[in-house]
Amino acid sequence: MLFNSIDFAIFLPIVFILYWFATNKNLKIQNALIVASSYLFYGWWDWRFLSLILFSTALDFIIGLKISKQYNPVKRKVLLWTSIIVNLGFLGFFKYYNFFVDSFVSAYSFFGNEINTGTLNIILPVGISFYTFQTLSYTLDINKGKLKPTDDFIAFAAFVSFFPQLVAGPIERARNLLPQFYNQRTFDYSKAVDGMRQIIWGLFKKVAIADSCATIVNSIFSNSPDLSGSTLYIGAVLFIIQIYCDFSGYSDIAIGTARLFGFNLRQNFAYPFFARDMAELWRRWHISLTTWFRDYIFIPLSNSKTGKYIRIQNTIIVFGISGLWHGANWTFIIWGLLNALLLVILLLPKKKINHPGIVAKGKVFPSFIDAGKIFLTFNQFALSGVFFRAENVNHGIQYLSDIFSSSFFNIPVFYDSGLVITVSAYIVILFVVEWFGREEEYAIAKIGFTWPRWTRHLAYYSLFVIIIYFALANTDVDFVYFQF
Repeated sequence: MLFNSIDFAIFLPIVFILYWFATNKNLKIQNALIVASSYLFYGWWDWRFLSLILFSTALDFIIGLKISKQYNPVKRKVLLWTSIIVNLGFLGFFKYYNFFVDSFVSAYSFFGNEINTGTLNIILPVGISFYTFQTLSYTLDINKGKLKPTDDFIAFAAFVSFFPQLVAGPIERARNLLPQFYNQRTFDYSKAVDGMRQIIWGLFKKVAIADSCATIVNSIFSNSPDLSGSTLYIGAVLFIIQIYCDFSGYSDIAIGTARLFGFNLRQNFAYPFFARDMAELWRRWHISLTTWFRDYIFIPLSNSKTGKYIRIQNTIIVFGISGLWHGANWTFIIWGLLNALLLVILLLPKKKINHPGIVAKGKVFPSFIDAGKIFLTFNQFALSGVFFRAENVNHGIQYLSDIFSSSFFNIPVFYDSGLVITVSAYIVILFVVEWFGREEEYAIAKIGFTWPRWTRHLAYYSLFVIIIYFALANTDVDFVYFQF
């Protein structure tokens, strides 16, 4: 079920009414409603894969309890590795089986040998990369003594399958989300209004900007050999804006929806396009995933060693894995390694993190130096994103080489100039609103509170009308990160 679908528009108010008016007297029944609603939400796509979520939930629930009662270090390790191997085994089979088979055949053929092996027609379960990491963090934290296991299976099942963030995050830690299922929730009108405000902003980013950008980007990437370098450059820029609006839009809708039900999910994007270097950008981009890799891969790999070259080595490893996490294609791995290279360039001469705070905090405009850094960082990220979007490695290399050709100085040409102008206007609105809202959790969290009521409502209704217009034009377009 998609957030931008008629199905969800019907589903959400029904669950909301049942949650606050029919089950609010009994916490266990309320949690059970969340589980049932979440399974319906996920099963709407393909009910057969509900068994995977249920199995993963039961496995980690049982292993979590057993680890906490097991004092033999060898047996604890066996239990932990059972969780890791089974969860990653499912993820590896569904997401990477064909990729590894094809890569093995290609490598074998490179040496002049032929091998006959077949791939499988495997359907990738939506959200498996997200809920797998979420359940894994539960057993890993219990093993480290950072978390006590729950003996409430319904609460744990609700934590794993919570429908607002089930299929594309944010990847929540049990330490933050699970305790919220233990406590009675009471309806908070101001919190619900705040949630609706964030949902509207997320839908605007997804429906009006991301889906419209996708139409232009698809046309440019599909016809890249025939287009000028200037047009290809704009295609790369629009793609990175598309990805941001699509995924951060999903996160906004998920966080806002959770707030309607009395839950607080953590911020997943913190205005990454205003970052002044790549390290800051990655601290602000897909925060739930980057912090997951930091806590469960980067830090354990360091082994208490904090030397410059250890950090460089671990950065390359983590970003290689991050690229593979995003998709079973060499283009994603190269994208991850390119970002690792850009970070390594920062790590070599420096020993500490630059730009820990918000750019131009409390000011209307950034300094010329900060503006230059933001522009450079944005372009580095956009150009690396060519491999994220490219059909294959050769396509990515050719696309970039065509950008840096003499045709870069040609006037760009588009198949639908009217759509480009419209999207450009909305992108300007996006950047202006996010710039002035960059100190808040989401861009319109406080915007307009000092305006007269009628102007504030006019702004919200205008966003709503724009959303409806583009939703009707681009019916039920998938979120990009559903494929990951």
